[in-house]
Amino acid sequence: MANYKLTEEYDEVNTGKISKNYSEIIERIGEDGTREGLAKTPERAAKMIQFLTSGKCMNPADILRSAMFQDPYQQMVVVKDIELYSLCEHHLLPFFGKAHIAYIPNGHIVGLSKIPRVVDAFARRLQVQERMTQDILNCIQDTLKPLGVAVVIEAAHLCMQMRGIQKQNSVTTTSAFTGEFLKDPTRKEFISLISTRLH
Repeated sequence: MANYKLTEEYDEVNTGKISKNYSEIIERIGEDGTREGLAKTPERAAKMIQFLTSGKCMNPADILRSAMFQDPYQQMVVVKDIELYSLCEHHLLPFFGKAHIAYIPNGHIVGLSKIPRVVDAFARRLQVQERMTQDILNCIQDTLKPLGVAVVIEAAHLCMQMRGIQKQNSVTTTSAFTGEFLKDPTRKEFISLISTRLH
């Protein structure tokens, strides 16, 4: 049996500087940073925060352009239940949920895996859900030039569940539409498709 090894690459200088900041935070909240459970936490946290914000180093439009294909198909394409994890820029606490995305091609289709990759590129940043929804829509609209784009995101925010108002069952839904999806019948079809369990 071959040994499995997970490899990740991080800038050592940046990781070291971020680790020092986490060490100071741990000390300032009254913890003993030298005890066994916390000794390597600053480095782990430094790598974690770099991974969770790595979307700033990605160009989502390039992701789409890497798998664009000419095709005459002009019916709705829906990719739903795309898992997403992001960090609220106000409290640095996670919010997570699902994105549902549709577009109507106008000469070009895109490899289906690229749409979730675009979601990741925008989610792995310090974010607010409202802006992320619009950014995903704009990226697909501007790059593919389709007849319309629809984006709906449903997410739970730990800044509302763990602190502040502490409402554990709240879910935030945001949406954005362009082109054909501004028309009521097309938008209703999209909402029906993402609401229906076909699998």
